[in-house]
Amino acid sequence: MAKDARGPVTNLPLPRFVSMKASEANIRRGPSLTHRIDWVFKRRGMPLEVTAEYGHWRRVRDHDNAGGWVHYTLISGVRMALVQQDLLTVHSRPDKAAPVTAAFELGVVARLGECTIDWCEISAGGYSGWTPKTTIWGVYPEEIRE
Repeated sequence: MAKDARGPVTNLPLPRFVSMKASEANIRRGPSLTHRIDWVFKRRGMPLEVTAEYGHWRRVRDHDNAGGWVHYTLISGVRMALVQQDLLTVHSRPDKAAPVTAAFELGVVARLGECTIDWCEISAGGYSGWTPKTTIWGVYPEEIRE
């Protein structure tokens, strides 16, 4: 996909990360209700990557590359991240030497906060802290968030 590509429907960047708004979403083979359901995603907040747009439909994929087309009302622009490491320790600031504030289990879905070139702040279950970008899925390596 071309760098700085824009969705033909929303004019938002493609690809981009979103999250599941619904607790359950049918993921279809094509962009309409007549297309077969290939997957049912069942996790509210799960980060998804939008790779295409067609009318009211968005082609998405999850961290395992499973995906298809989902109706736009089932996804949200709220940014979330998926913890990719078991007992991931997060720190009070973006520095490995900083005090540890919490440990997250593998598969935790956390709200994505600020991101520097190498670190992101995440929060879940009342806990928050900074972690290297490489330990989460739902943010691009070059992405900066303020």
